[in-house]
Amino acid sequence: MILAVYGKGGIGKSTTSANLSAALALKGAKVLQIGCDPKHDSTFPLTGTLQDTVIDALDAVDFHHEEVTVTDVVRTGFAGVSVVEAGGPPAGSGCGGYVVGETVKLLQEFGLYDEYDVILFDVLGDVVCGGFSAPLQHADYALIIACNDFDSIFAANRLCMAVEQKSTRYRVKLAGIIANRVDYEHGGGVSLLEQFAEQVGTRLVAQVPYHDLIRRSRLAGKTLFEMEHAERARCTAPFERLADYLLNGPSGVVPAPMGDKEIFEVIGGWR
Repeated sequence: MILAVYGKGGIGKSTTSANLSAALALKGAKVLQIGCDPKHDSTFPLTGTLQDTVIDALDAVDFHHEEVTVTDVVRTGFAGVSVVEAGGPPAGSGCGGYVVGETVKLLQEFGLYDEYDVILFDVLGDVVCGGFSAPLQHADYALIIACNDFDSIFAANRLCMAVEQKSTRYRVKLAGIIANRVDYEHGGGVSLLEQFAEQVGTRLVAQVPYHDLIRRSRLAGKTLFEMEHAERARCTAPFERLADYLLNGPSGVVPAPMGDKEIFEVIGGWR
């Protein structure tokens, strides 16, 4: 199963992806997580370090693909999760999406798509053009991470457009929406996200709480499963349930997104 995880920039994709990969591995799945951001920090919670990237390996051999080996780009993190970072050019100097596309090709050349139970692409922001949309061409399912606010939902709707468009030529379906930073204790919730999910024909498949342990685990370069805290189980439970859902045949849909102008009008009437 190949998963492509998207969401608005800064929404917590990498932390969520790493903890989901850990949960899947702890349930016995052989997992590969691929970070698709030039910052190359997607897999930091799994390894505790910023690892060398695909672009680093290619640069070292003057971009002769045939000279790059699996061990040059694949490392092992927590719970045996294999990790790859695509990397990218320095800020303002090139196209990160191109690097993602090249990474996808390189992994195909290595034959890695047949060696894992789950491959998870953690993709930069809500950008779905060019190379950043390449994972959707290989994925069985897309997952969208969002918060209960307008900007996040607007981005989620745009991502639904991308999944809908790609599904006309590829097998990808939307497995659902992961609600992140859910803060019931301070009057927050998921009401807007639930209404959005119903509108586009999908559902919330996980609700990750707003909790300081998640922030601290990210700073420590660890997954939630490695942290010592009285409420650790509260934070890991959503990932364990989501892993079960994904490993037991998720129901995917082709979403029916709203137009950009329509979503402005519709969300204004939600409470």
